[in-house]
Amino acid sequence: MESNLHSPERRLIELRMEHADLDALIDRAGDDRPVDELTLRRLKKRRLALRDLIAQFELSLDPKEPA
Repeated sequence: MESNLHSPERRLIELRMEHADLDALIDRAGDDRPVDELTLRRLKKRRLALRDLIAQFELSLDPKEPA
């Protein structure tokens, strides 16, 4: 049970959930009239970093076969 809590697959799911949460937050922030540009840039930067991390996890879990 303990190994399941710290498995790479679980971490990948958590990263995807965090990415989706940031997507929703960024979308809602765009709807607000007074937009804090600095905060919005930081959220977008974090979302991009998460996307890169997710891609790394996906490659490590399912590596491409050499051609």
